Amino acid sequence: MNVLITGAGRGLGFELAKLAAARGHAVAACVRDIGRVGDGLAELAERYRGLVRIETLDVSDETQARALAAKLRDDGFAIDALVSNAGVLLGRGEGIASLELDDLKRTFEVNLYGPLIVAKHLTPLMRESRSGAEIVVHVGSDAGSFAGAYGGDYPYALSKIALSMFTKQLNEELKPRGIRALAVHPGWIRTDMGGQSAPLSPAESALGIIDLIEGTTAVPAETWFVDYAGRAMPV
Repeated sequence: MNVLITGAGRGLGFELAKLAAARGHAVAACVRDIGRVGDGLAELAERYRGLVRIETLDVSDETQARALAAKLRDDGFAIDALVSNAGVLLGRGEGIASLELDDLKRTFEVNLYGPLIVAKHLTPLMRESRSGAEIVVHVGSDAGSFAGAYGGDYPYALSKIALSMFTKQLNEELKPRGIRALAVHPGWIRTDMGGQSAPLSPAESALGIIDLIEGTTAVPAETWFVDYAGRAMPV
């Protein structure tokens, strides 16, 4: 299986890349700045030479997405699983009166337009599947639902609920090709975004998501919003 992961330099994205490679999958690990790749990802690419490739992709830059798609196409890297993990959390704790609209705009550029741009240019590289094994995973959030609305975190929550809607639309479009799209709540995990008080490690969340990608955890065909363990999330 060929897996492409955005935001693979650290946190959940890195753990997904590490676990996918350990299970024998070819991984295109995408980072915004290849000149600033951390030791962890560099060591992973060295350990799994020929299996893990590090690629430059700022998900908000359509030119870069187009160039990456052309490069992968030329290399014969057909995608089986596309994981849009890159995201930002800006304006946390700000009420509506103090909200910076620049934070809102930047969050939408990364958290919504990013997965849309990635899907636009990279889903054409996905194989058609009679078995439905091919999958697009958007790392979403329980904040991205009406049921999970809590007031505050406007940029993040609004971008994630819009991402949920995009996932549902994309899932409907890709069905005839045997490809499904899932919005996946990764749980509250210990990352720069989640903080160190979170109960779940990135590795634990990654394990659940990889099981979803591989089909070890089955998700009913009509379900498109789940948590990392494959449990249906309220919309």
